[in-house]
Amino acid sequence: MTADTSFLSYILNASFIVKCVMLILFFASITSWTIIVERWKFYKKQWEATKAFEDQFWSGIPMPELYQQIVTEDDNAIGVSKVFTAGYQAFSKFQSVSNHTADSVMDNTQRAMQAAEGDMLDKLEQPLTLLMTIGSMSPFVGIFGTVWGIMTAFQALGTVQQASIAMVAPGISEALITTALGLFAAIPAGVAYNRFTQQVNRLQNRTERFSAELANILQRAAMK
Repeated sequence: MTADTSFLSYILNASFIVKCVMLILFFASITSWTIIVERWKFYKKQWEATKAFEDQFWSGIPMPELYQQIVTEDDNAIGVSKVFTAGYQAFSKFQSVSNHTADSVMDNTQRAMQAAEGDMLDKLEQPLTLLMTIGSMSPFVGIFGTVWGIMTAFQALGTVQQASIAMVAPGISEALITTALGLFAAIPAGVAYNRFTQQVNRLQNRTERFSAELANILQRAAMK
């Protein structure tokens, strides 16, 4: 009668601690892929919205009309359109007050845009910390399960009079599964984290360039 050496049998025959490690890595992998899919769609949407807004902004549409359009239609914007609405709102508010100089108006406008940029960055980076944690910690969790499984296998080996490789091999094999599961959870998370961090940096740079250009335009308007 041959021993059952299927992947499922290794999982079912594993010790309680090893099963817990496998369960943790399974949920870590599910969480990782959930974040990957959600962030991929989110960043794609942000790039599309950024390009669409910049095309509209540089088309020559009057700023008051563009401001009203964005406020009315796009309450959930977090990119360049949000920076524009925050900056233009502050600019209009302080410029309408006669006791503010052009420098004072621009200082308040730039602070409003910087606050909008900070809020944008928080929303762009929010779930990436968890993705980084999964990518960096999953291999160590897998190795812990492997070490525990091998230790258990050798402890069982020490209770018999005549040891053989056939007795210890199944235990070591099931222990090594946790290392494989750890890498399975970590590799996609690590690759996605690096990719998404690059997307965040590119979106941040794009927004900062637009913010600087908008500040120059508003400064010329404030000095008229």
